[in-house]
Amino acid sequence: MNAHVYPDLHLYVDGAWRKTKDDQPVINPADETVLGTVPMVSRSDLDDALEAAANGFRIWSRTAPRQRAQIMLKAAALMRERIEEIAAAITMEQGKPLAEARLEVIRGCEFFEWDAGEAQRTYGRVIPSEPGIRYIVIHEPVGMVAAFSPWNFPMSQPSRKIAGALAAGCSIIIKAAEETPAGAFHIARALHDAGLPRGVFNLVFGVPADVSQYLIPQRQTGLIAFTGSTAIGKHLTELAARHMKPVLMELGGHAPVIVCDDVDPVAAAHLSAVRKARNAGQVCTSPTRFYVHKSRYDAFTKAFAERARAVTVGNGFDASVQMGPVANHRRVDALRALVEDARAKGAKVLAGGDVTTNRGYYFPVTVLADLPPDARAMSEEPFGPLALINPVSSIDEAIEKANALPFGLAAYAFTHSAANVDRLSTGIEAGNVSINTLEASVAETPFGGMKESGYGREGGAEGISHYTHVKTISHRLAI
Repeated sequence: MNAHVYPDLHLYVDGAWRKTKDDQPVINPADETVLGTVPMVSRSDLDDALEAAANGFRIWSRTAPRQRAQIMLKAAALMRERIEEIAAAITMEQGKPLAEARLEVIRGCEFFEWDAGEAQRTYGRVIPSEPGIRYIVIHEPVGMVAAFSPWNFPMSQPSRKIAGALAAGCSIIIKAAEETPAGAFHIARALHDAGLPRGVFNLVFGVPADVSQYLIPQRQTGLIAFTGSTAIGKHLTELAARHMKPVLMELGGHAPVIVCDDVDPVAAAHLSAVRKARNAGQVCTSPTRFYVHKSRYDAFTKAFAERARAVTVGNGFDASVQMGPVANHRRVDALRALVEDARAKGAKVLAGGDVTTNRGYYFPVTVLADLPPDARAMSEEPFGPLALINPVSSIDEAIEKANALPFGLAAYAFTHSAANVDRLSTGIEAGNVSINTLEASVAETPFGGMKESGYGREGGAEGISHYTHVKTISHRLAI
């Protein structure tokens, strides 16, 4: 269906491209064909990357913030120029529609552009004191960052970590996803072409457990930054704690959506169904658990199901397609299992529910209603185009149900009442609460979770602080 060429992938270590003896195939989720191969890092490659990152840190940490910003902005400009090439590679390897892939490239560039500005705003302060002494607080780069990014956003997820680290003056080794490696590869190309000094940025692919277990204990590693599941995040945090390494964890979610009794249920349903289809629901902030006031419930569920059934699913290069495949057969199997479990326990399937083709990892937008609390989908993050809708009698009941899970990454609500907004804003336990919008994160706002959805923040003025140490300098002017 497309004539696009998938890139010839390499590792990027110490400012140079390299292949390895081992590789694995990259599969197109739309038709299960092999796009190419991704090189898998060896222990010696990691040793080279560690040495390079240590040397790169000595250079980059002493580079003026304005110079760091200029290189980052140049890299962002190059990625914007190459948007069609990068977006096509993302659609090939991850499946999302080409229009969504273009937006992802723009989003990744915005992270670079915002953090380039923040590089020049890592302010310290002078604390008032008695005459003859000065207490000065400064922020210094934390060191080499070992970063791990997931497969669902091949370009924007690595961008967020890379941009924050580079802005702070850190070097970085990023282990990007083997299933969707081209996004990070294109970031490496742009940084290389922008003139980033050797060793500051290093890109590897490999067996996740092997790479993390080797990088985290190393003396060069100053911070571990991870986006992924809560289970793996806990494991990496435990490993980091053994070596007293700080972590930045952006983990799983199971986002609730509260629909109050003062909104148009059809408008809210249509907006929700469209957003549920974004990235085939493979988003940690994807709206999933809908708690709808009983007076709006029938109209909302009917409109949601109708809009879900209207979503065109297919190859992302087809301009008429609104949702591509899920990433792999594991997601298809997991979604099937959740739907069958809910159906067996009495839930109603209002739309979708099973695959419609034998080739490609396609799963339709699926709407389940009247789910019992013991349905697995009510507590397990579906990470796919699965919407769960239940009625509630009050806003307090909705907030209680929204907070019932151990996750707290993103939450949403629809209301036009100022009193409701105040109740929702203070009552919901989530790092990101959005009202009358289903956008949870932009470059200029801090993003991160509460409870088992992780800790630390990426983006906004707060994001860069996690890539720095705070140092206090006490200076008596005379002895």
